Amino acid sequence: MIKGKNILITGGTGFIGSHLAEMLVRDGNKVTCFDRYNINNNWGWIEESDFSDEINVILGDIRDFDSVHDATAGQDIIFHLAALIGIPYSYKSPLAYIKTNIEGTYNILESSKLRQIEKIIVTSTSETYGTAQTVPINESHPLVGQSPYSASKIGADQLALSYYLSFDSPIIIARPFNTYGPRQSSRAIIPTIFSQLMLGNELSLGNLLPTRDLTYVTDTCRGFIELAYSSNLDGEVVNIGSNKEISIGDLADLIKDIVGNKMKITESKERFRPEKSEVDRLICDNSKICRLTSWRPQIELKTGLRNVYDWMQSIDLNQVYKADRYNV
Repeated sequence: MIKGKNILITGGTGFIGSHLAEMLVRDGNKVTCFDRYNINNNWGWIEESDFSDEINVILGDIRDFDSVHDATAGQDIIFHLAALIGIPYSYKSPLAYIKTNIEGTYNILESSKLRQIEKIIVTSTSETYGTAQTVPINESHPLVGQSPYSASKIGADQLALSYYLSFDSPIIIARPFNTYGPRQSSRAIIPTIFSQLMLGNELSLGNLLPTRDLTYVTDTCRGFIELAYSSNLDGEVVNIGSNKEISIGDLADLIKDIVGNKMKITESKERFRPEKSEVDRLICDNSKICRLTSWRPQIELKTGLRNVYDWMQSIDLNQVYKADRYNV
């Protein structure tokens, strides 16, 4: 457990970041969330948090060194989650991903070096592996940028590792597989399926054949915390995943059973990735994190999906999700 630390979470008002912030506050840390400046001073999911009064929020821009450097002052640990993550949008604007994901990571790394931060957890993604060449996928698997998004994350990861090798910066690369849970954006597959079943007249999806390793958000956050607590993982890349896979088609059937809606799936070509860019299979080898820390996945997929369903029933779905649109 991490306790009594000053902690900065970039992207901290978003899906994973807000859950991580709550867990760290609950454990007795002083948490600051850094997220993108907006004219409405909106704090994202922190607005809805029971811990909103205990979490400091700074709005700036991860692409701006000055605002990042200011935010790192007085911090002990940094969890760097801020990124552009939508794969379809990376086909439309690759440069946006380079500026946010690579330059933004540079700003964190350089500020951390100057501030002599104790530990920096840099968030990667299983998309950096591309389609599985061997299964399950361990940390030695080749890196293949099959989308501009994944290429930008490979670049960010390598830059982070270079800071460890060049400057002895206390970097750990956390590489989560597909995280899901309450508060996830409408661009992700699980809220897409749920919201269409609960609101729409049609279940429109893309390719149903790819498989994914799905990890519940609190398990992912506990993985981040375990890595930050460790004393022997600096300079390492560490997977966080369940070591199980499910196809998108089977996932949709599972969610149909939970919702109680047997709506027929319509395959939409608009939702397909370009053929050579599709990542067909992802399944995590989590033996490294299990061997070197006390982390184990705790939330089974059916339980996690029911948690998502319960949460989605508690919110205004029409306001949060636009089920009748394809969210790029």
